[in-house]
Amino acid sequence: MNVITLLMPKTQVAYLEEDDSIRQGLEKMHAHKYTAIPVLSKDGHYRGTVSEGDFLWHILDRKNNSLREQEMLFVKEVLRENFNPAVKIGVSMEELLERAMQQNFVPVVDDRDFFIGIVTRQSIIRNLTTMKK
Repeated sequence: MNVITLLMPKTQVAYLEEDDSIRQGLEKMHAHKYTAIPVLSKDGHYRGTVSEGDFLWHILDRKNNSLREQEMLFVKEVLRENFNPAVKIGVSMEELLERAMQQNFVPVVDDRDFFIGIVTRQSIIRNLTTMKK
């Protein structure tokens, strides 16, 4: 099994940019029914993953759930350091499986740290079950 065979390319992945507003982030996650979503810089470098919980805790900590207020705040303000770090394209299957057990998707970057897509836990399981047949 190879990471490339499991990769959902960036063009098929919904993601946020770090300078998107929190409101934009919430709306995109809601539209795609995601519980977590990759965050990129404007130039395409992976910056982290933001989850529903990150947004919720941010809103609760600010004690203001006004959508107008959330338009003035940015996704980069809620990113947790080292939450769901990316793997390089040449990652071992052992490490990929270990990471997939901890999160629904694993972000993948190239050698220059540009985001190239994700490997979902579902795609790994699907691939393993078809190999057994």
